[in-house]
Amino acid sequence: MRREVSLEEISDGRLYELNDMVKADCQDCIGCSDCCQGMGDSVVLDPYDVYRLCRGLGKNMNELLEKYLELGVVDGNILPHLRMQGEKEQCVFLDENGRCSIHAIRPGFCRLFPLGRFYEDGGFKYILQIHECKKTNRSKIKVRKWIDTPDLKEYEKFVADWHYFLLDVQEVLYNSEDSQLIKNLNLYVVRRFFMQPYSMEEDFYSQFYARLKEGRELLTLE
Repeated sequence: MRREVSLEEISDGRLYELNDMVKADCQDCIGCSDCCQGMGDSVVLDPYDVYRLCRGLGKNMNELLEKYLELGVVDGNILPHLRMQGEKEQCVFLDENGRCSIHAIRPGFCRLFPLGRFYEDGGFKYILQIHECKKTNRSKIKVRKWIDTPDLKEYEKFVADWHYFLLDVQEVLYNSEDSQLIKNLNLYVVRRFFMQPYSMEEDFYSQFYARLKEGRELLTLE
């Protein structure tokens, strides 16, 4: 999601890498679930998030959309996001005790918080967002430990490649006046990368990159 603000407005001004220490650890967030409420459609999911949810919950994408996820428009792209519900507009996965019921398979957005990503030169660095978490007694933790994701280098490559592919898609969408092309491209992205199941018996990344190669080739034909 594009944010038209300066780095200094939203962060401590530093760029972090995996082995850096960052003041992000909220001591298990005991007694607080603010970041799981009132998020609207901002907890946007990528294909690996959906793969992880499908595998962990034993459901397909259509089943997730029935109860847990919704589709929305993000910078021109149709993408899934976590559903909020109830008077407090809280995450559908928040239990009665205010705890995450899917913590082991939580989306990348949730794993990062209160960190964010600053994209540049085909990759990205991490930032510490200073207005997103009300906890003031956070302690330092290594970025890679905080993110808590296996095969982090491979995951980081995937995150960057997905981000820049979506930017390429947006470029086509914004520059086209062909309504049918816009519709078809939007439907292609959501169907090919989210709705079409990934095999749980095969490596996710190899499946994703086969689809990404196809998607990039499609963009060059537009």
